[in-house]
Amino acid sequence: MTEHVFIVGGTSGIGLAAAAKLMRLGYKATIAGRDPARLKAARHSLGDVGAVVMDAADPIAVNAAFAGAGPIDHCVLALGSGKGAGPFRNLEMKSVRQAFEGKAFPHMVCAQAALPTLRKDGSLTFISAVSACAGFPGTAGLAAVNAAIEALIPVLAAELRPLRVNGVSPGVVDTPWWDFLPADQREATFADYAARTPVGRIGRPEDVADAIAFLIGNGFMNGETIVCDGGVRWAA
Repeated sequence: MTEHVFIVGGTSGIGLAAAAKLMRLGYKATIAGRDPARLKAARHSLGDVGAVVMDAADPIAVNAAFAGAGPIDHCVLALGSGKGAGPFRNLEMKSVRQAFEGKAFPHMVCAQAALPTLRKDGSLTFISAVSACAGFPGTAGLAAVNAAIEALIPVLAAELRPLRVNGVSPGVVDTPWWDFLPADQREATFADYAARTPVGRIGRPEDVADAIAFLIGNGFMNGETIVCDGGVRWAA
């Protein structure tokens, strides 16, 4: 029987690449996102995919979306937030709070809502970021949020067994997350990170999608977070 994957944040970037990868591997996919236009574009790109408009920060909408999706075998939480960045000396706590509300709490809300429809021995995959374990100046707020997500993983792996709970911690990846920068500044930032990264380039969404697919498909992986960053954390 074809296994069903529900991807929150599947309309762009890593989530979209994960949906494409898993569909090529024969999985049935449903993607969820809060932007109807992005959802429509993603459906056009992917083809035969389920799609749900959903604000992951709204528990009522999240519970309704999972209840309406039917039985699922795997859930991927690819939610991002652009809040919480900046030098710690003058970092606004309002921004850090918004980062938790935009990423950490929605990850928890979605994971909890998925459980009634998620196969008991299926999998749940969180997407954090390498800031959780790196030493990049100006990322204290981001590090706190992503470290909070990663801290959930081993706890839930033990608590929710036989459900497998894992995570992927991406490095610098060319996704719409970086759209807050002007195009020339974004290119300069990418070039700087590429020069400092041992593999000599920044990441692509497909790199992270490969790691997600591995965690879903490998039944012996549980309670782990794979760092998929090209080694950039060693150059922090």
